[in-house]
Amino acid sequence: MQLKKTIGYRVIKDWFTLKQFAPFTFQEETWQHLINGKSGLVNAPTGCGKTFSVFIGSVIQFINEHPATYQTKAKNGLQLLWISPLRALAKDVGRAMEEVIAELGMQWKVGIRNGDTDVAVRQQQKRNMPEVLIITPESLHLLLAQKNYPDVFKQLRTIAVDEWHELIGSKRGVQVELAISRIVHLLHTTKLSVWGISATIGNLEEAREVLLTPAGYKESVIVKANLHKQTEVFSIIPDEIEKYPWAGHLGIKLAAHIIPIIENSNTTLIFINTRGMSERWYQTILDIAPQLAGAIALHHGSIEQELRLWVEDALHTQRLKAVVCTASLDLGVDFRPVDTVIQVGSPKGVSRFMQRAGRSGHRPGDVSRIYFLPTHTLELVEAAALKEAIKEKVIESREPMVLCFDVLIQYLCTLAIGEGFSAPEILEEIKTTYCFADIKEREWQEVLNHITYGGRALEHYDEYKKVEFEDGLYRIRNRRIAMRHRMHIGTIVSDAMMKVKFMTGGYIGVIEEWFISRLEPGDVFVFGGYNLELVAIKDMTVLTRKSKSKKAIVPSWMGGRMSLTANLGHVLRATFNKIAANDLDEVELKSLEPLFVLQRTLSHIPQSNELLIEHIEDKDGYHLIVYPFEGRQVHEAMSSLMAYRISNITAITFSIAMNDYGFELLSDKPIPVDDTNVYELFTTTNLLADIQKSVNSVEMATRKFRDIAVIGGLIFQGFPGEQKKARHLQSSAGLLFKVFSEYDPNNILLRQAYQEVFDQQMEEVRLRNALERIQQSRIMLMFPERLTPLSFPIIVDGLSRYNLSSERLEDRIRRMQQQLEED
Repeated sequence: MQLKKTIGYRVIKDWFTLKQFAPFTFQEETWQHLINGKSGLVNAPTGCGKTFSVFIGSVIQFINEHPATYQTKAKNGLQLLWISPLRALAKDVGRAMEEVIAELGMQWKVGIRNGDTDVAVRQQQKRNMPEVLIITPESLHLLLAQKNYPDVFKQLRTIAVDEWHELIGSKRGVQVELAISRIVHLLHTTKLSVWGISATIGNLEEAREVLLTPAGYKESVIVKANLHKQTEVFSIIPDEIEKYPWAGHLGIKLAAHIIPIIENSNTTLIFINTRGMSERWYQTILDIAPQLAGAIALHHGSIEQELRLWVEDALHTQRLKAVVCTASLDLGVDFRPVDTVIQVGSPKGVSRFMQRAGRSGHRPGDVSRIYFLPTHTLELVEAAALKEAIKEKVIESREPMVLCFDVLIQYLCTLAIGEGFSAPEILEEIKTTYCFADIKEREWQEVLNHITYGGRALEHYDEYKKVEFEDGLYRIRNRRIAMRHRMHIGTIVSDAMMKVKFMTGGYIGVIEEWFISRLEPGDVFVFGGYNLELVAIKDMTVLTRKSKSKKAIVPSWMGGRMSLTANLGHVLRATFNKIAANDLDEVELKSLEPLFVLQRTLSHIPQSNELLIEHIEDKDGYHLIVYPFEGRQVHEAMSSLMAYRISNITAITFSIAMNDYGFELLSDKPIPVDDTNVYELFTTTNLLADIQKSVNSVEMATRKFRDIAVIGGLIFQGFPGEQKKARHLQSSAGLLFKVFSEYDPNNILLRQAYQEVFDQQMEEVRLRNALERIQQSRIMLMFPERLTPLSFPIIVDGLSRYNLSSERLEDRIRRMQQQLEED
């Protein structure tokens, strides 16, 4: 069927003309494939109309099939299932769809289903499903837990997975794979199309394969938007380039530089990497620019939902001049008034930086403008690397997850609540997914044993006997087990959160229990843009009152530090080639010239085919500083590995510090690393065994096992309002971990915990690649007489983490800087 000859296309073309728009070629290409019944992946930059490519295609298809009645035909059943990773996206996407439907005079309804959807709306949807349902992966699995759920999908024509680049590589992506495999096999029809919608991603072909493998669509297509999204990057250069940059001041010193940017822009998003840091920045901006009071807001994932929605609406209506935010506003929410973005600190990845830049100029043809504000001077090198990476289109890949047995166990229990399942039939289905394509019969049997009687280690405990087998089907009959399972469907496991409220009433948000447990009544902390005094803790609720105290503790959240991606690390090392050659064309590199001169004088500037190692001795001891430029996580594993291997040469102990550029081993005696042994220390021989000995992999696997046990339903997190405390969850998981280790050492969940530690926390593949690269590199051993500009941020990071002195950190760093500059 030729698209342009169809009535559906003519109707849509007239609507576009009325709006003074014209469809892009990639949108028309998607519409053509969709009305031909094909499946595929749409790839386009942020803000270029990806949503309309699939949504409008579904509308055209419906108009073509009902040319005379498309405006009057109502209650058509679910036509388009729109899977979205973020609740915040749902409202915005739904609003855009409803506008189109209303202007076309159609009777379609758009429904939203996620954790915020109230029970009455869900019941109404159950009785009369809207034509478009926007849903999260978790809520989709909840649908599969209903009786008669196959009826929901009877009329379904299209499944769209929005922001697929964000879901792939996560367990939520695995949830999507499993749900699609179920729906596709349920319908037994070729009329169903499955489409992914993705911004730029490095492994596009693999992303298409992972999404569409469950659908069995080998003839799927990739539709690329050949649109050049212009991105302008401006770096904020400090007035004085410090000779010895450090990473402790969060960029706050430069806060005054962004006030004119905010005032000269329509609306500005200020992206901060962590929630704690965003609280500090919000307060700082108000302190130095009180005129912005009422025109600036704070937005992060722990703030109460109503307030976050208000901020999003206020952005739409331009009631706000600026919003300080975290990754909570990273994804596709269409904030058209935003014309400027400020990134505070390195985003640690090219894709993330481009995604955030794309929040501004969020219309086809508009220019995206982003300012980069460094939190320490050397981050300007990262800014130069980011500009180069954008120019060269060096985009990160997202590696798909395989054999996530915890997600599979949860999924089978979900199906057992609904209609029940036949083991042979479901095994064939899940083997069509990318994640479980290689599942072995033995592993499948172990999964079934887990859900029916807890497996070999737990068979004597009734609470693990959840699923019963009768008449060829696996079912959950116990209502209490079913209710508990429904409450905890999902793969996002966070630390125990406590509600934060005012004594006078009013909910502010949630904060992690581990942070609050360190405070005493009377302590003041920053949260939600307020200085709050802790009054009491009652029933997992933190009761507070506003405080006028100028001194307040900034909350820190677990896992706040992001790590440099492999792609950005590669471009960063290449950037040092320019520095070594004194090719300082970029404004960022030119501004750092005094630093580079000092680094070259004291030590060496490493090129991409070199590894710099510095031996420095001072009153704190003997420092060995290594610069692989591979990111914090790789350096964490590599530093432990080096410490272990050096300790095999001589009895020695270390304290370890690291950042994204390198790591430090500090000892009270000389460190025996020289030309005779340095290459052996970086060998990949016996790597896995040495890693396991060098770090407490058992402790790391125990902590990872907690998440796996929660997802796999081995640990119940508690009912709403009475969640188990984090330490109780950890002790429950620790006990199970010991039981499995002792009585069932080959347990699939135990094996999964160790595998996830190696793959995710230690990035074992990336560590191995880094060591192989180092083996091919020239290792430069240098012996500077004092700290170097490259070493300073790493050593300061170590001071802040290990607190080697009772002296205040800021005072100590200033004293160190003065001594170094006087030498």
